[in-house]
Amino acid sequence: MRYHGHTIAQAWSGGYTYEYPIDLHFRCEKCGLCCGDTKCRIRRILLLEEEVEHISGETSQDVKEFSNTIEDQWPYIYIMRKTRGKCLFLRRNLCSIYEIRPIICRFYPFKLENLGDKRYRFSPTEECPGVGKGSKLGCAFYENLFGQFLKTMTEKQGKN
Repeated sequence: MRYHGHTIAQAWSGGYTYEYPIDLHFRCEKCGLCCGDTKCRIRRILLLEEEVEHISGETSQDVKEFSNTIEDQWPYIYIMRKTRGKCLFLRRNLCSIYEIRPIICRFYPFKLENLGDKRYRFSPTEECPGVGKGSKLGCAFYENLFGQFLKTMTEKQGKN
């Protein structure tokens, strides 16, 4: 199966199916493109409540200093504030909260599309200069990412 020029594989985890490109190479170029707006796109760095609380605790910043509340984006309820179109935590094209960065940032250069019926697809962005460079991403890479997603969503549902 092919999607946007990539051969797609399927995997299963916890009763869910996810698709991922098996022929994709990626290496972060540390350009900071993923952390801010571009000429063609306004970046929306969405945040879960737990992520905002964790970032606040680790940085000793009040939640309102780095995020705004949003509606209609469940499970996300905050959006990262930006300065001159860039994430507040971007310093010299490096993430100053890298170890605790939000799940939406961990997924880049992919978005996880909900296809319905417990099916998801990892889709790479075409804007990232690191896509097509570096090592080929294997099954374990996507399994880890999808595992993070399931863990986050399971914890989120447990609190509702």
